[in-house]
Amino acid sequence: MQPGDLEALYRIALATGDSGADASHLYRDPRLVGHLYAAPYAVLAPKFALVVEDGAGVGGYIVGALDTLAFDVRLEAEWWPTLRREFADPTGAPQSWDLDQLRSYLIHHPQPPPKRITEPYPSHLHINLLPRLQGRGLGQALIDAWTARIEAAGSRGLHLGVSAANHRAIRFYRTYGLEEFRFPNPRPEPDGLYFVRSFAGA
Repeated sequence: MQPGDLEALYRIALATGDSGADASHLYRDPRLVGHLYAAPYAVLAPKFALVVEDGAGVGGYIVGALDTLAFDVRLEAEWWPTLRREFADPTGAPQSWDLDQLRSYLIHHPQPPPKRITEPYPSHLHINLLPRLQGRGLGQALIDAWTARIEAAGSRGLHLGVSAANHRAIRFYRTYGLEEFRFPNPRPEPDGLYFVRSFAGA
């Protein structure tokens, strides 16, 4: 990724922010999804930020962190403070919140994965492709390239989260060969799934 690609990452994050579909109509602030799931990685961990570009421009990305817990510490120090001044911590009944408020809540109250995931699979990623670049093997190529980077950097394994409603992504991760992480019942994340991979020799 190049510094000039950051705005494209914001646009792609929104355009895929509804379980893989366009979320533009769901948010008052079009940058909220990117603030959470794309931009902090591009800014704070550019070594692990890769993009796909065609004649129409950047149309996909993969971003992530080598060490999730260490990255969370950096977010607290370098990323969330500015956003917390910009976005109010919502009050009232969560059932009444719109998506802007739900995402603002996550800015003030980040929810890292449980240790049973981050300990064996410390690295994590986010990947999104616009429809024009889907179905061409680019998702696999991005994960292959990203995985090679974090494995070379010493990672023991990776994880990623996906909405249970994102059926296309779930099929892709299963086909790619990632393992679905199974929680003991009752599952603490009923609305989402985790996929994981350990690295040989880890």
